[in-house]
Amino acid sequence: MSDLPRKAVTRTAKLAILPLGFAGRTALGFGRRVGGRPAELVAAEVQARTAEQMFKVLGELKGGAMKFGQAMSIFEAALPEEMAAPYRATLTKLQDSAPPLPAATVHKVLAAELGVQWRRKFASFDDKPAAAASIGQVHRAVWKDGRPVAVKVQYPGAGPALISDINQVARVARLSASWIPGIDIKPIMDELKRRVAEELDYTLEAASQKQFAKAFEGDPDFALPKVVASSEHVIVSEWPEGLPLSKVITDGTQTERDAAARLYLEFLVAGPQRSGLLHADPHPGNFRLTPDGRLGVLDFGAVNRLPDGLPPHLGSLLAKALDGDDEAVVAGLREDGFIKSSISVDGPMLLDYLSPFLEPARTDTFRFSREWLRGVFAHINDPRRPQWGVGLKLNLPPQYMLIHRVWLGGIGVLCQLEGEVAGRDILARNLPGFTPAPR
Repeated sequence: MSDLPRKAVTRTAKLAILPLGFAGRTALGFGRRVGGRPAELVAAEVQARTAEQMFKVLGELKGGAMKFGQAMSIFEAALPEEMAAPYRATLTKLQDSAPPLPAATVHKVLAAELGVQWRRKFASFDDKPAAAASIGQVHRAVWKDGRPVAVKVQYPGAGPALISDINQVARVARLSASWIPGIDIKPIMDELKRRVAEELDYTLEAASQKQFAKAFEGDPDFALPKVVASSEHVIVSEWPEGLPLSKVITDGTQTERDAAARLYLEFLVAGPQRSGLLHADPHPGNFRLTPDGRLGVLDFGAVNRLPDGLPPHLGSLLAKALDGDDEAVVAGLREDGFIKSSISVDGPMLLDYLSPFLEPARTDTFRFSREWLRGVFAHINDPRRPQWGVGLKLNLPPQYMLIHRVWLGGIGVLCQLEGEVAGRDILARNLPGFTPAPR
């Protein structure tokens, strides 16, 4: 049995008792406060310890659970400030780090994938991982020709563990989807399973990375590392130097934030047109600012193959929504499968529901912020407002699943960066069908 499945019960138990640990520390803190310590100091100490324990548990829960933790880290921007602030730094750690595998386990994988003489392929190899995430970890090394490289090693047992996680999610999703009248959950979960299976095949990931690297070779704004060697569970690629986006989020200057936000949005939108692929894992651990001011891009396991670029309907529907043409928007969404034929949707109410998401494209420049994102979430999740029910009537066509993931995740990251971008211009240049009316 692999390390990953064997520890699943223990890790799940840790996650389950985490709230109890928080309660226990809270009680202890109350006792100390009664003993004379200031309440604010006790509260800060409790929050810090709870945050560190949360990182430790989520970090150990690799596979699907770690991916959930990374998603949490992106959407902390949508949480109320008083709730998110104590845990922001801890959640950000999940964007590019997690507890590593032992060196001996890594060596076994390298021997199985690259041959028993695998060390001869490297001038040097650092046993301490530079980054660890949901299904694999990355080590710094120097290839035999002197090139600095990143060696991505998949965790033993990651495949079965991740598939098991997805099967559990699918069962829960089928049960919970019955109260959402507009959504057809089975094809979405089938598509998710296919995509997860692809992420586990590093041979396929290496092919996607090569395709991206070729499309962006020599680009003045983007740095995509070339693949040096690969197998089913190991990828060796050029090492991209730079400041991780997670560090820009926590410590970056406003100039760095604006630059990172512009490049990040540009890459996500322009990638499909230039390479025929959509980078579909938008969390900050996969991006960094290089010393020469470019955006370095990592991890090509989750991609959407779009040989003709993003669907042109996306751009035209966005333009029509900005023009207030609710009838055209409803008709287009119905044609693409976002609204099932059996579902009736009020056009003006739909545009009211979507209105916050249109704001970045209404003006020449827009500053994404946590405050704005919290307003968006409050708008679409308020049951006292009539447009709240519109969201329950919308379907997610399987072919749009990864596009939707990038759209939501990208907005979350942009709001963490709190950068100002010329989003309208970026969309006009890179999104097919988007021809906004002159301002």
